[in-house]
Amino acid sequence: MEDTIAAISTSTMSSGGISIVRISGENAVSVADRIFQSKKNTKLTDVASHTVHYGTIESHDEIIDEVLVIVMKAPNTYTREDIVEIDCHGGILVTRKVLEALLDAGARPAEPGEFTKRAFLNGRIDLSQAEAVIDVINSQNDYALKSSVKQLSGKLSDKIKELREVLLDHVAFIEAALDDPEHISLDNYVEKLEKDVDNSVDNVSKLLKTSNNGRIMRDGIRTVILGKTNAGKSSLLNALAKEERAIVTDIEGTTRDVLEEQINLGGIMLNLIDTAGIRETDDYVESIGVEKAKKYAQDADLVIFVVDSSRELDENDHEIMKMIQNKNVIVLLNKSDMNTVVNKEEILKYMECNVLSISAKEEIGIDQLEDTVKDMFFSGNIDVNEEIYITNARHKNLLKEALTSLNLVKEGIDMGMSEDFLTIDLMTAYEKLGLIIGEEVEDDLADQIFAKFCMGK
Repeated sequence: MEDTIAAISTSTMSSGGISIVRISGENAVSVADRIFQSKKNTKLTDVASHTVHYGTIESHDEIIDEVLVIVMKAPNTYTREDIVEIDCHGGILVTRKVLEALLDAGARPAEPGEFTKRAFLNGRIDLSQAEAVIDVINSQNDYALKSSVKQLSGKLSDKIKELREVLLDHVAFIEAALDDPEHISLDNYVEKLEKDVDNSVDNVSKLLKTSNNGRIMRDGIRTVILGKTNAGKSSLLNALAKEERAIVTDIEGTTRDVLEEQINLGGIMLNLIDTAGIRETDDYVESIGVEKAKKYAQDADLVIFVVDSSRELDENDHEIMKMIQNKNVIVLLNKSDMNTVVNKEEILKYMECNVLSISAKEEIGIDQLEDTVKDMFFSGNIDVNEEIYITNARHKNLLKEALTSLNLVKEGIDMGMSEDFLTIDLMTAYEKLGLIIGEEVEDDLADQIFAKFCMGK
């Protein structure tokens, strides 16, 4: 924390119009001053905060680049330390030379995530907001980005703080009453405690219920395409990917192994798996593909069952419908551009699910598939949904542990335990919730979290 750190904050993999080299720390301004020559001959140590200055970066009597330098002084900065950002030309070589000049001038290389770690340690953001920063950077779809931005703004933090405050108030009152029973009475206090614990259990349970959709927002929907041979599964994959990802022929059994593809479907990420056609076969390689298809279907968030509507349902179709009875299923009646013999009503005789008519080959009905997926997983448009979603596995586990402790408090109340015993589980729940926002956190955990960040953030 006493060091002045520096890192490249833009991409180091390719050239661009502009690169940013960032410096943070007590001596950030003076370090930048050693290599910056202002066109107005002013010193950065003398300028006002949040101002931009034009000049050159020089090192060992050599001009490296013409730059703009932004000076931001503590505490109104990302890290709550002095920060200097150097905007140089976006070539990889010139950017690295600017960084090297800063290191020669007294800064040290920043560790991954160290800027955000300093923001956390200096109290500008809590731990859940810090984790939201990396989620924003890694977002691969619109829903993941919106959820991460909401968490970054403090929506989850506010909810956790509200829950902790209720629990701490009860612990403090009980302990005060036990210390001073003459002036503070616990008569009928358990009734009030029970009501607040019930509310806390409900609130934590609601957060946990969002974790499945939260995972889907962040990582995408595990989607498996099933169907008998030549139903059009590979054609569907190609239509969704908008490129020829799978080989399509009229020969049955063309797809023998699984094909995986990430598809952005209207802002939703589908981790799509195209499987071998399910049928009885003597071909050893194809049979392995069929078994893989069945296994992937069991683990899927969503099964897209492609039915060749130009052919009557057969034993292979019925086997698939039996296998996916308890899954989230969308049935696609493919080849709607041909003479069809299977309709929606016939499918609904065997299972309750969404049934759509499409033509994968002609790319008809894909928009309807997109809307159906949104309705199934996010009740339509997430823009109007202000619910907090739990997208982080660490948060989910801590909420589970807090819920366990709260339920122990409820059991203790039912068993008539004394208030001092109840405070033990109340404090455990309080501490578990605190770990989410970093109120209770060990150094090694913080190091592990920030190590996942990119350099320069």
